[in-house]
Amino acid sequence: MFKYIKSDLPASVVVFFVALPLCLGIALASGAPLFSGLISGIVGGVVVGSLSGSKIGVSGPAAGLAAIVLTAIGSLGGFENFLVAVVLGGIIQLIFGFLKAGIIGYYFPSSVIKGMLTGIGIIIILKQIPHFFGYDANPEGDFAFFQVDGENTFSEIFVALNNISLGSTIIGLIGLAILLLWSNVLSKKGKFFQLIQGPLVAVVAGIIYFMVTGSNSKFGINPSHLVSVPVPDNLDSFLGQFSFPNFSQITNPEVWVVAFTIALVASLETLLCVEATDKLDPHKNVTPTNRELLAQGTGNIISGLIGGLPITQVIVRSSANIQSGGRTKLSAIIHGLLLLTAVILIPRLINKIPLSVLAAILFIVGYKLAKPALFKKMYNLGWKQSVPFFVTVVGIVFTDLLVGISLGLLVGIIVILLKSYQNSHFLHIEDKSNGKHKIKMELAEEVTFFNKGAILKELDSLPRDTYLEFDVTKTRYLDYDIIEILEDFAFKAKERNIDIKLISKRGVVENPSSFIEFFQLRPKSSISLS
Repeated sequence: MFKYIKSDLPASVVVFFVALPLCLGIALASGAPLFSGLISGIVGGVVVGSLSGSKIGVSGPAAGLAAIVLTAIGSLGGFENFLVAVVLGGIIQLIFGFLKAGIIGYYFPSSVIKGMLTGIGIIIILKQIPHFFGYDANPEGDFAFFQVDGENTFSEIFVALNNISLGSTIIGLIGLAILLLWSNVLSKKGKFFQLIQGPLVAVVAGIIYFMVTGSNSKFGINPSHLVSVPVPDNLDSFLGQFSFPNFSQITNPEVWVVAFTIALVASLETLLCVEATDKLDPHKNVTPTNRELLAQGTGNIISGLIGGLPITQVIVRSSANIQSGGRTKLSAIIHGLLLLTAVILIPRLINKIPLSVLAAILFIVGYKLAKPALFKKMYNLGWKQSVPFFVTVVGIVFTDLLVGISLGLLVGIIVILLKSYQNSHFLHIEDKSNGKHKIKMELAEEVTFFNKGAILKELDSLPRDTYLEFDVTKTRYLDYDIIEILEDFAFKAKERNIDIKLISKRGVVENPSSFIEFFQLRPKSSISLS
């Protein structure tokens, strides 16, 4: 794990700066104590990072769960009652892992996963524009289209442009310039510029700018536009920030409903993120999904026990890790330790970081996820790839992550069904002489009830006085629903003077009296013809 520490250490610093405002913002959007977001970020980094089989995935509080958490805290009667659901949700995730439910992660279409990454990239950019200009009405980490401040993603941008903070904008532009200079020029000049990452330099510049211009009413930055980590006065006040579950609520059915919801949504988000990060990983590592569910479940149990929010693997942090050169799980673990160090030792220094500088960092992360060239590439792949991709992107931007993914997946399934309908059989018209149509119909390798419509339509359209060669020699699987169609067609064929020659590995039969008897099927079964 320490083999690539020269890559993992600088990457962990970048992930730390990306994770810090998101941990706080998601807690705020969830209606939970700010410290709970930091707890889940620390547990996600140190605990889940240690147990996970993912080399580059980073876990923490998830924006996709914010609405669920906000509703659940209110319906369950308090944050301590909600923490019981987090612990139980973690236990349910462990059960999912032991049942090997992680295999679900391998069944998301590539076009949908690419659409998810691109959609998140666009959302990151759009959501950071207000913070870049010093307008922070909506908390960091709120990625839903309809925001908690009453605006939506686009209206918030227009409001922000009418409320520009000059100081925040200036240091945001300086930070963005540093990042672009570092990544495009200086990083190629030597190992020093690779070890010291641009985001760290930009953040240091932001802190210096705030301290120098603090008293200037025009160019200074209002404290409301800075990171806001809770600052304890002493050890007792620090320990007082931790909350603990009220296990007297464990018999409450509502708690169990929330727990199962958290487990299900967190597991789906994690599996989606795992699939996405594996696609982004330049070294093409494959994450064991069942182990990931076990790691996430353990993390949620610990997070819930000490007052943290639910945890998932998160694509924003994971992509930042990959883009910064992270190679092993050490970068995720160190980022968690940096969060812990920051809240214990240097919270006052952390609270001097302008949010606009962190927005500049996230601009770069978002752009790398949603490069314009990808849109052209997906379009050139044809409609079967491009339609699910664009539907997913639009769905994520105008709703939220899970709804967008669901829409893309639905379109992907429709595309599969349509192609399955079209590719059920191959028809060859061989001869029309002597008043007798000679037609050969060859079934595909796999024929299921999805193909009923296409085959039924083809058989019904056959003209009278046809000689049909029905070839199933290449068919390995034939659904009973198709055999029923053939059985009914055999009866109608006699009335229409259609002769049938059935060709199969079991032999050749002229005008079979019963297809069911030929295939020796019992009712409502299917047959393998291999």
